[in-house]
Amino acid sequence: MTDLLHSNYIIDGVQMPLSPARMLRECCAEPPLEPDGDSETLADEQLDLRPDNFVFKESAVQAYAKLLDAKRSLPLPFAGPYTALKVAQALLDAIWMSGHFRLGDLTLRADWKWNDREIGHAAAFYSSVESACAYMDALGLKLGRYTVCNGQPSVAFKAGTVAEEEASDEEETLFRELPYRTANPRISRRRKVPVALVPEPSDWLIYIPFDPCDFRLGGSALAQALGAHPSTASEVNDADYFTDCYEIVRELVEDGIVKAGATVGDGGLMGCLRTLAAGGTGADVSIRNVCKAYGEPSQVRVLFGEVPGVVLQVADIDYDYIDAEFILQDVVYFPIGHPNPSHGGVRITEAVEIPQILESLLNTLEGED
Repeated sequence: MTDLLHSNYIIDGVQMPLSPARMLRECCAEPPLEPDGDSETLADEQLDLRPDNFVFKESAVQAYAKLLDAKRSLPLPFAGPYTALKVAQALLDAIWMSGHFRLGDLTLRADWKWNDREIGHAAAFYSSVESACAYMDALGLKLGRYTVCNGQPSVAFKAGTVAEEEASDEEETLFRELPYRTANPRISRRRKVPVALVPEPSDWLIYIPFDPCDFRLGGSALAQALGAHPSTASEVNDADYFTDCYEIVRELVEDGIVKAGATVGDGGLMGCLRTLAAGGTGADVSIRNVCKAYGEPSQVRVLFGEVPGVVLQVADIDYDYIDAEFILQDVVYFPIGHPNPSHGGVRITEAVEIPQILESLLNTLEGED
């Protein structure tokens, strides 16, 4: 197997400025030692996207949802966007845990399995590492450690808190004042928020996309299951907005406002809703207002496009409180429906009544900047 980490890459005839190992070294909290000796040169080319005329049917949403159970593999032509999604997903999976921490307290572990047996595989690996390092750097986070081993291409991340050394009183005071950090962060392996919906029909289901990018299906679980090849994927890149969203949702979790919640990652919003409804309490959901706010005519894109985010269940009595919190922080959110104990699964409806205070959010995405 070629040394994918330390090789000097030439991709599509262009010399890359850094090796994957050098990018990861700059991203690690404790950089590993560089190997002795000269690095070999690895020439490869990016995978060309296949011509595609597949038409997604708006009437087939429920049939498409069942396809999300199929095993998923890493979409090599979209290795970069997929890796950024996986970084975001790992951080969002941590948001539900017990403990006391903020986004800036977290570190990530990365595990790549890869090979270079076919054209385009090495270039996809380079794109994956580059995307991970760029997004983590924008978020102000570090890798605790990483592994790269031979196998079917895949990438996974896991979040934990940064281990801190003892600090003097002066250093601790300074640390408390750093943005998006806490003095003594802790994270448990136990969830504070259940993933199954609570059977209370008056509660609200709130959808918060953590990036203002467009909903696209390239490289998505749905496209893969259908054998479709859309040419564009959702590009996750607004780290500042992700941080704003993370801080407010994490505060709601720690304060006990969130009754149930799940991460929007693989399978998109529909995959998240199916996870919430897997406990037996179903969900009646309308995404009409999401489509309206984004100017997106396709419900399939909104439901299955893999834009990182969360769905929360909150009590009706707490709705005004969270509304004020989101508006204060300039974070866009969408009330999309209610739990329904009378049926299991996810039922897509035409519309859901919303409070008047949200009317101004339906035409523009406030907080996108």
